Amino acid sequence: PPPIHACLPACRALQSMSGSESTTGIPGDGRCLFRSVVHGACLRAGKPSPSESIQKELADELRSKVADEFIRRRTDTEWFLEGDFDTYVKQIRKPQAWGGEPELLMCSHVLRMPITVYMSTDSSDGLKIIAEYGQEYGKENPIRVLYHGYGHYDALQMPLTKTKSKWY
Repeated sequence: PPPIHACLPACRALQSMSGSESTTGIPGDGRCLFRSVVHGACLRAGKPSPSESIQKELADELRSKVADEFIRRRTDTEWFLEGDFDTYVKQIRKPQAWGGEPELLMCSHVLRMPITVYMSTDSSDGLKIIAEYGQEYGKENPIRVLYHGYGHYDALQMPLTKTKSKWY
């Protein structure tokens, strides 16, 4: 499979899409956060969605780079991680370990791309932004992931026109 950065050139903008947002279901195998980010990064780069097996390999590669990024940024990250830092990093390297907010932040640094996290609402258009990471890498066309509130993430793609305004 191609290395993760071959699929993710930050210089290419997300190609224009028509219609409303669509969700790409991601397997709940402990890699869902990393798979969702990889999927979104490929879309953002104008690449086709990776097959499930390539997505898995790219997700595992991203996970490894995220763990390395925690180590590189230890003084900045150690205080907000639960428990012992070394134990946390060792645990996050395991494929079945779930990722969360700290991993999304590190994904944005590894990929040098913004990531926006959405959650479903009961309102008419159904989505709200709950977190944004990596805005120092730009604010246009972020990688979009949908958080379901119970530890699962899916990939989300939206037409460019719907991403111009924020909910807050």
